Amino acid sequence: MYTRFFGLTEKPFAITPDPRYLYLSERHAEALAHLLYGIDDAGGFVQLTGEVGTGKTTMVRSFLGQLPAHADIALILNPRVTPEEFLLTIVDELHVAVPDAARRSVRAIVDLLNRFLLDAHARGRRVVVIVDEAQQLSADVLEQVRLLTNLETETRKLLQIILVGQPELREVLARNDLRQLAQRITGRYHLDPLSRKESAAYVRHRLKVAGATTEVFTPGALAELHRLADGVPRLINVIADRALLGAYTREQHRVPALLVRRAAGEVRGRAVTPAWLPWALGSVAAGGAAMLAFGLGALIVSGRAQHPATAPPAVAAPAAATTAAAVQSPLASATPPATTVPSPAPATLSPPTVAAFLAAHASDTSTDAAFARLFALWKTPFDVHGGRPCDQAAAQGLECLAEKGTFAQLRLLNRPAILSLVTENGVEHQVVVSSLTDRTALVEAGGATLTADLLDLQRGWYGEFLVLWRPPVAMAHPLRPGMHGAEVRWLRQGLATVRGEPVRDDSDRYDTDLERLVEDFQRSHRLVVDGIAGEQTQLLLDALVGAPGTPTLRASGG
Repeated sequence: MYTRFFGLTEKPFAITPDPRYLYLSERHAEALAHLLYGIDDAGGFVQLTGEVGTGKTTMVRSFLGQLPAHADIALILNPRVTPEEFLLTIVDELHVAVPDAARRSVRAIVDLLNRFLLDAHARGRRVVVIVDEAQQLSADVLEQVRLLTNLETETRKLLQIILVGQPELREVLARNDLRQLAQRITGRYHLDPLSRKESAAYVRHRLKVAGATTEVFTPGALAELHRLADGVPRLINVIADRALLGAYTREQHRVPALLVRRAAGEVRGRAVTPAWLPWALGSVAAGGAAMLAFGLGALIVSGRAQHPATAPPAVAAPAAATTAAAVQSPLASATPPATTVPSPAPATLSPPTVAAFLAAHASDTSTDAAFARLFALWKTPFDVHGGRPCDQAAAQGLECLAEKGTFAQLRLLNRPAILSLVTENGVEHQVVVSSLTDRTALVEAGGATLTADLLDLQRGWYGEFLVLWRPPVAMAHPLRPGMHGAEVRWLRQGLATVRGEPVRDDSDRYDTDLERLVEDFQRSHRLVVDGIAGEQTQLLLDALVGAPGTPTLRASGG
């Protein structure tokens, strides 16, 4: 409703856990880094807790979006299960085939899971189980969770388990009967509410992801958002969304503090007072009390003046007291002893940050410079004065795909990409990512390169990227059931290649069998499952098949 009015492409404060909107506070960044980098550790448990609405689920979604290619994940969203159901959920998430006869036996399921884990370990893969709302796990299931860590080789655990929950999870794991489980926890991270500065940065971050190019909330409104939501991201979202709607109905392009308070009042179902009101009332009360005391004092003095006989005799102050203030302590007048100023420790060189790299090479981060580098990776000429870059690409059999996504999507597409990065001062830069590992990306601007940590890169990246690819036909278009032709034959052959199967059917018709294969492919790669081979499905299939002469992200060590 209000998105177009504020120049947005989507609603910025939806409460769904979209990883594109994850704002990394210092604690969020620390926890996410340990989750990502802990995948290759020796296994065990990691505990992630936080109050309701502090971003736990969004962080998990972001974690899933940045998983390294060698990790397999089992995500459990419903913890109210029996031990048998818990194990079955894990094996189903990992696509482990379980015979019907074995589905009622815990031991049989664990044996199948152990064989799967040993095979995954032999192939260099890591398996991670994530349990959301883990504070709701029963004692029997938690004991089963502990037993799963007994699945190991001589040198390492085969399973990494991440327990995500509300603060009550800490109390559950502190119970005496669960001390064996608590002793195996290798990392504990708690997400606190955002500070005032972080709350303002969080709001600006979400607005930027949604396409905002100007400030929408006044500084006073940002301060009120933090105060009224107590720094809890989910509450900030709800109040900010209502405040934007209120500003839209009044045709105000900037949201003031008053509208934030009204929005908070609507959310809470009661009026909300400004932050200064209690202070002002307290000042008035204090002032009234002072005036009352002054008035009473004046009356008393006036009464004493009229009746001097009733006044008490004056008491002389001791002489020592009258002169003590004039005598200065010897310690106060003594010259302080000389102190030795320690010499500064030798400076240590830290790796350059993405922000410093962009500042140093700002002249090489234009759109034209980025396209020139991307075309060069495809060994294709690019003319700065030759018209729109994507039109130049089409003339050479290439297509542009502009998307909003995650590093996991970039890994799947496996193509060099132009990333839009925004610095803290609001300046936008276009760079090329030509290589992507589990933890770093090779960033190029002009002739300069930077091996950037993904968490550092993510601070200025709002998910916007563009890749080039070569479609199977001259002009990319969706392939649908009922169509036929050479592009349908390419689709059928590509799916067979990815599945490791020989091409038994060389038909060029998009029949129901091919539609089912497309749906299976989309489901296994977390695409929209609609049975239609759209541009993303075609591009991903093309990336997995690996056409000769195509530049890839892993070409330099991914």
